[in-house]
Amino acid sequence: MDFAYDARTEELRDELTRFLTEHVYPAEPVHAEQAATGEEWSRTPVLAELKAEARKRGLWNLFLPDPRYGAGLTNLQYAPLAELTGRSPHLAPEAVNCAAPDTGNMELLAEFGSDAQRERWLVPLLEGEIRSAFCMTEPEVASSDATNIATRITRDGDEYVVNGRKWWSSGAMDPRCEILIVMGKTDPDADRHRQQSMVLVPRDTPGVTVRRGMHVFGYSDGTHGGHAEIDFTDVRVPAANLIGAEGTGFAIAQARLGPGRIHHCMRLIGMAERALELLCRRANERIAFGRPLAEQGVVREWIAESRVRIEQARLLVLKTAWLMDTVGNKGAHTEIQAIKIATPAMAEWVVDKAIQGYGGAGVSQDTPLAALWAQTRTLRLADGPDEVHRNSLAKRELRRWLP
Repeated sequence: MDFAYDARTEELRDELTRFLTEHVYPAEPVHAEQAATGEEWSRTPVLAELKAEARKRGLWNLFLPDPRYGAGLTNLQYAPLAELTGRSPHLAPEAVNCAAPDTGNMELLAEFGSDAQRERWLVPLLEGEIRSAFCMTEPEVASSDATNIATRITRDGDEYVVNGRKWWSSGAMDPRCEILIVMGKTDPDADRHRQQSMVLVPRDTPGVTVRRGMHVFGYSDGTHGGHAEIDFTDVRVPAANLIGAEGTGFAIAQARLGPGRIHHCMRLIGMAERALELLCRRANERIAFGRPLAEQGVVREWIAESRVRIEQARLLVLKTAWLMDTVGNKGAHTEIQAIKIATPAMAEWVVDKAIQGYGGAGVSQDTPLAALWAQTRTLRLADGPDEVHRNSLAKRELRRWLP
């Protein structure tokens, strides 16, 4: 196997690294100050400046492999770039228009949307003019099993009527969020994987009520545009707002979540690298019991183990990206599940050790570590909890050895 990045990837990595060093990292304290003084979930002025600079540098829509809509990069080419954006997860992904949930929603519209849907919603998303939300999870059911979803999408003439409640609707608290992709049941009597459909609901549609924003370990989580709890009460949208055909919602969700999972894992590696860098800097500078932390055996153990775990996860993510490029998402199903299990746990462990190395500063607002930990811990739940992926992966392995 050739582990070298190709010429285009290297060029983009160099440009993205300069962008991070010259603009994004210096903007982090500015963003924190602006966010603290502005309205919750509002977008900071410095973020708009970063987006303009990123576009000027050609760092825009890197995630979409279809050259009609994005940079035309393969998953393998995008992996090291997404990793770099993970080093500053609250700023860098959105600055280059590669932030969830918009990435998954754009992929969904590009693959399954009609021409009219793409023109109305995909184009402004690609331009970074609006943001979007993905509404699948519900408070009243165990949404780790997507077939449990209870929201009803009922056909009434030339319209669909949506009734239900969603929460953890990523992106919905962003003031620029204009479109919601809602998953619900159109036929409860069909096969359990053919009951669901997806429909586009403009956020300002009558009957859409944002009950509250959800906090993540106390953070508003502007990284994903904020998460909302939303009521849909007799919400009427044109029948043309259905994505794909009735009964294809579950299949579309799985197609959307595959790339979303690997994108999260790519960024998680960057988060872990940032945490390890901070730990090493701290260890070299801090004196405890008469000698630098870097000379303490336990700290060296953390650093060595962190490097091993990061490299292991990166190799598995790169293999998964290569498989997705060569045999498709279905052919890479086992590896996608494996990275979704391994990478968040790896990053959570590395960030935890960095926090321990910083002591009280590690859990304060003075370092990015507490926010990084909240992100990594949350990603053990998002896009399917660890246990669901472990169970599914084990069943796939067992099937290989059935008599």
